[in-house]
Amino acid sequence: MIAIVDYGAGNIFSVKNALDYLGLSAELTSKAEDIRNADKIILPGVGAFPWAMNKLSESGLVDVIKEEAVKKPFLGICLGMQLIFSKGYEFEETEGLGLIDGSVRLMTPDDLSIPHIGWNKLVKNRECALLNGLGDDEYVYFVHSYAADCPDDALAAYCEYGRKVTALVNKGTVYGAQFHPEKSGKTGLKILRNFAEL
Repeated sequence: MIAIVDYGAGNIFSVKNALDYLGLSAELTSKAEDIRNADKIILPGVGAFPWAMNKLSESGLVDVIKEEAVKKPFLGICLGMQLIFSKGYEFEETEGLGLIDGSVRLMTPDDLSIPHIGWNKLVKNRECALLNGLGDDEYVYFVHSYAADCPDDALAAYCEYGRKVTALVNKGTVYGAQFHPEKSGKTGLKILRNFAEL
């Protein structure tokens, strides 16, 4: 079973609908015990970094997420991906979950609009299980104004938007997608299925 963490800051229903469409067992939950018992964990997220971290803290789920993410496959989506990094700088400096070293900062591409909204091509940086079976001409859907700066060894794929923008990260059992796989058509569904098959 895949636990979709419901902490009041996520696009949880679109993620659940995508997993249902794939015939995968998934449950929306805000209970630590469900997260511990799950085979895999997805942390969605929409909104601002400090607000979302505060919601996670209020839910009492920060410690259980940190503990379980290093034991079993874990996927952060959009803001959920940003939260896995050490720090965010949206409005104020905020401690993240620290599952991957790095920080999340406002994008500043020259002469390009922010937020970055729309379809963009995934460029592979290294092998990653979530990209298995995908080609070199895959497009996914983004909606974000902040982007993660992370070590190259954790960068699985990026897109070009004025600069290289972190799109997919991986370190051990921890994965993160800045884009929305649940809104990225067949490519996104393949990524979600690959995650479920880890």
